Amino acid sequence: MPMMETWMPFIIATAIFACMPGPAILYMTAQTLAHGGRAGIMAALGIHIGCYVHILAAAIGLAALLEHVPTLYAAIRFLGAGYLVWLGVSMLLNLSRAAPGGAIAGGPSAIFRQSVMVEMLNPKTALFFVTFLPQFVDPAAGLPVSLQFLALGMIVNLALSLADLAAVGLASLASARLPARGHLLPAISGSMLIGLGVILVWQSPGL
Repeated sequence: MPMMETWMPFIIATAIFACMPGPAILYMTAQTLAHGGRAGIMAALGIHIGCYVHILAAAIGLAALLEHVPTLYAAIRFLGAGYLVWLGVSMLLNLSRAAPGGAIAGGPSAIFRQSVMVEMLNPKTALFFVTFLPQFVDPAAGLPVSLQFLALGMIVNLALSLADLAAVGLASLASARLPARGHLLPAISGSMLIGLGVILVWQSPGL
């Protein structure tokens, strides 16, 4: 594990990254506005679980392929962005069939599954872990590097998830204070998901 002199930079950097709004927070905000606080929590849980796939990939070195195979990175990036656009379009198309309370077909478990997939198809998460965690790994610490990756990755993921839950709480409070206007919030949320997918497509492939 990192020596004591590297723990503080690690904690500070993790806190900064946790507080920075990103695609995951925008995605969970959209789900919360569309379907309520419970849906936002399930979205946060799905993102949290999906993140472990990238942590494991970084621990065994597979994520490094994304740095050296641009075609692979681009393919995963477009696939993930396309999935977000598909979710947004589906949300807009289902407005006429949506329940008045904003229920989603399949219930919260469907949002959980979608969120796991959204995170798994986000190659920037993989690149984040494979570039961020090695700065705090100590090969001379007596603990296998892969285990250090896993431990540090779990700490980072927990911090990010706590920030995500805070964002869900704020979005839930905001939606509760907004006047009820039929399908307005789901329509806004679907548009947010489509916009997020388009932004990710046009973003630079670098971190």
